[in-house]
Amino acid sequence: MAKQRERDGATYHGNRLAHVDGDHAELTRVEAVRLLASVPYGRVIFTLNALPAARPVNHVIDDGQVIICAWLNPKISAAERSTDGVVVGYQADSLDARRQTGWSVSVTGRAHTLTDPEQVSRYERMLDPWLHRADTFVSIDPAIVNGFRISQE
Repeated sequence: MAKQRERDGATYHGNRLAHVDGDHAELTRVEAVRLLASVPYGRVIFTLNALPAARPVNHVIDDGQVIICAWLNPKISAAERSTDGVVVGYQADSLDARRQTGWSVSVTGRAHTLTDPEQVSRYERMLDPWLHRADTFVSIDPAIVNGFRISQE
């Protein structure tokens, strides 16, 4: 069993933060992915002109991959259409401001544009893009998944 230690009001198990200030709890990878799959939208975070940028998109979780449908304007598409896969972030949450509860999940991984016609056709049926100009399906392979739950208990 991992050794527990207290520091700055947080409980740590080994190097993993388990609980902060009594109202934030770290999510396991399985729970984080389950929660991510429970909401239809989030934000893709990428580099644009050497600076971080974010765009709201809808998503589906399929076979462990985060699949998004986005409109890739020329500045974005050069990076996103990279055959090597560009590193992006993806973040989604469900927050209740009145109750001060909810959760937030972040994913970091390589994004690849999906070009296989069968895959594209399948995701066209699964995702209804918010933006009518959305024209590209992107798969994010989650290398890092983390998240936390906020509660007032």
